[in-house]
Amino acid sequence: MLTMTETASRKLTEIIAGQNEPVAGLRVFVQKGGCSGYSYGMTLAQAIEADDWVGEFGGVKVLVDPQSAKVLNGVQIDFVESLQGSGFSIHNPNAVRSCGCGNSFETEESASGEQA
Repeated sequence: MLTMTETASRKLTEIIAGQNEPVAGLRVFVQKGGCSGYSYGMTLAQAIEADDWVGEFGGVKVLVDPQSAKVLNGVQIDFVESLQGSGFSIHNPNAVRSCGCGNSFETEESASGEQA
């Protein structure tokens, strides 16, 4: 399904440890939006849904709903630090085009009119 680098799982472990509420995992999802069709979303989830795909990386659970799973297959999540700043980065081999700002993307299926 998807993978996560050790750097990203370490950073998430650090973020989760600082939360006041219990965290079931990191929910990664895709939503319609942006100039290229889809945009990524990530949020700390308090519950695992029955139909979620669940992966575990360095002790961190990653949750993906069935609709998003269609677009996120093969994705790698990383945490990058650079002179421009730091943050999570998503490499999606299914993306055939992205907008200039890099915040949204299009897949072959969405380009042909099929939707996730």
